[in-house]
Amino acid sequence: MNHIQITIFTTNVELQDVIIAQLSTIGFDGFEQDEQEIKAYIFENDFNEAYLAESLNEHSLTFNKNIIAKQNWNELWESNFQPVIVDDFVGIRAHFHEPLYNVKYEIVITPKMSFGTGHHATTFQVMQLMESLNFTNKTVFDFGTGTGILAILAGKLGAAKVVAVDNDDWCIENSIENINNNNCTKIEVFKADDATTLQTFDIVIANINKNIIQDNFNLLHQSCGKSAQIILSGLLIEDEQEILTLAILKQWKHQKTLTKGVWIAMLFEL
Repeated sequence: MNHIQITIFTTNVELQDVIIAQLSTIGFDGFEQDEQEIKAYIFENDFNEAYLAESLNEHSLTFNKNIIAKQNWNELWESNFQPVIVDDFVGIRAHFHEPLYNVKYEIVITPKMSFGTGHHATTFQVMQLMESLNFTNKTVFDFGTGTGILAILAGKLGAAKVVAVDNDDWCIENSIENINNNNCTKIEVFKADDATTLQTFDIVIANINKNIIQDNFNLLHQSCGKSAQIILSGLLIEDEQEILTLAILKQWKHQKTLTKGVWIAMLFEL
């Protein structure tokens, strides 16, 4: 299936982050940023030009549109994908990069249009929070796994079992490929439209966006075992109070919020 590539020109970095958050709510799930522009990607069948124009009109922004054929995607991401280093904790690279030696953990990712390479602030922050948790022999639920990057990191950190779900066939295919390439044997991947699960977990991770987190909050709570730890991200700074209000209703104890640009990641415990 082809993808649509949208290019939006703005040098305002904070505005770029706001636009990415808005576009993620209307089906865009791959993004690139630099000092001049945003590139956003969406399946051709999911693209609604009127919705996009409405999202950008309030910022007085326009866009260019290109069709990216499936077979051209590898060439596109190979030309743009650079390794990501999260402190000295974890490094993320593609198979064509040299190995990363100055990190505790290394993850090899082939994105293939799935969200999650560590470049975006939300994924970066979640990995920072994961460093502070003990994953040894824990069960983990990764809701909205994308490339599988966070599930893979959980596996490398010693999780006994990781259940990773996404609602996108492309993400399911890509996450399984990445999991196999990283020799992770304790991760199960399922396609799911919501956070429904028949089991509970020691650690729950949801790096998506505010609307999906809000819609699935009760289900995420049901997936939490006794004394569970929860990481929520894909959130803007202004989303924090709404999430805290929901957390209070479930008696989640707020432990920490990380901020990077206009984005936040939040850690809770039961």
